Amino acid sequence: MSENTMKTILKNMTKNSSSDIIDMTSGNPYSLMLRFAMPIFLSQVFQQLYNTADAFIVGRYLGTNALAAVTSSGNLIFLMVSFFWGLAAGGGVVISRHFGAGDEKKVSRSIHTMIAFGTVSGLFLTLVGVIFTPLFLVWMRTDPQVMPQAIEYFRFYFLGALAMVMYNVCCAIMNALGNSRRSLYYLIFSSLINIFLDLLFIRVFRQGVWSAAVATVISQAASAVLCMVYLMKKGNIYTVEFRKIRLYKESLSEIIRYGLPSGIQNSVVGFANVMVQTQINSFGRLATAGYGVHCKIEGFAFLPVTSFNMAATTFISQNLGARQYDRAKKGAKFSILAASLMAEAIGIFYYIFAERLIGLFDSSSGVIGYGASQAHIVALFYFLLAFSHSVAAVCRGAGKAFVPMAVMLSVWCVGRISYIIAVMNILGEIRYVFWAYPITWTVSSVIYLFYYLFSDWVHGFEKQG
Repeated sequence: MSENTMKTILKNMTKNSSSDIIDMTSGNPYSLMLRFAMPIFLSQVFQQLYNTADAFIVGRYLGTNALAAVTSSGNLIFLMVSFFWGLAAGGGVVISRHFGAGDEKKVSRSIHTMIAFGTVSGLFLTLVGVIFTPLFLVWMRTDPQVMPQAIEYFRFYFLGALAMVMYNVCCAIMNALGNSRRSLYYLIFSSLINIFLDLLFIRVFRQGVWSAAVATVISQAASAVLCMVYLMKKGNIYTVEFRKIRLYKESLSEIIRYGLPSGIQNSVVGFANVMVQTQINSFGRLATAGYGVHCKIEGFAFLPVTSFNMAATTFISQNLGARQYDRAKKGAKFSILAASLMAEAIGIFYYIFAERLIGLFDSSSGVIGYGASQAHIVALFYFLLAFSHSVAAVCRGAGKAFVPMAVMLSVWCVGRISYIIAVMNILGEIRYVFWAYPITWTVSSVIYLFYYLFSDWVHGFEKQG
């Protein structure tokens, strides 16, 4: 690719256009949500490539121990970063609400506050991740054969925590304004960089597992820089300016009010998954690798559901901000139904082809056996997982973030961990650990169904005001 061609691509990627912003308070709600969800879906596909490319290439060229080192850190990484992702999502709700109400001043202050808060959070996460990596991995009962490579991967990965957080903050800002296309362009660009660097470092230069993390850091930094260049470009109706980046008290209070429950919810789910990972690690490196590969595939499988959930949150926030309650209800019903149907179709496909898909990462019978065993237990219950996440997205869009936080804390954390401790002490077989997921999905879905049908969630913002 020539230098002029590359310059042209980057120029187009950072070009501003107010037409990128979608007002979801008018027009056909279903077509608007599909239009908004599709770029998010593609963005999530490339986002998942960040993690999956590392696992796939490492597993193919560095062996099972290296694969276990990369996959064993997945839940721990999610635990540490998911809290800040939740806060960013809460900030997106605040921006969507003010955008729907037509309050440009509050939208601008919320955006600048989110960027300031993201910068502080990213630096804090880098410090904690680099310093406490060995302690976390020992606590998770990481296999001694895997430990040295896991420490390498984890520490280098968290050197890029600032870029990772800032990219998610910028995406939350753009998605809140109905602009889901820009983040897609930047993510495609950086994902391709990540795959290229993975192959270059590992296959060509024959470096260790740490180089996969370095490739991820470089690519994440590229996407974060592109996002900030776009947001700071003159001509955008909400142009970011350096002199305005600070923590505005009122905006910070709103972001924490709506984002803290989501952050806690994500952390609760992450903590529960770390506990699951800890129990699975006790069965050895093959179980760790099999479980890790299953999680990578499941991450891809659930992307359509995540896309609809994000679209639903933005759609509902904007329309409730504009006091269009019936329109918000229509969007909620559509997103829940579409997400549940898609999830079940994907689950059936994964149930049938689990062995082949897992074998793409590692051909050893032990890894395939553990991964396929979990897939055959959980895949047919994906519609319940989708239903729970969809109603939670509706609650967040309505300013009711405390509700999913309470459900996840009680069911997906306390309930799941209690179940696992009990079955491990009594039965001690790994398949009973896998059953923790469909059991807790069922319980949470029943609770969410009653809340969605019988609560007045559409007036959440007014009641809090």
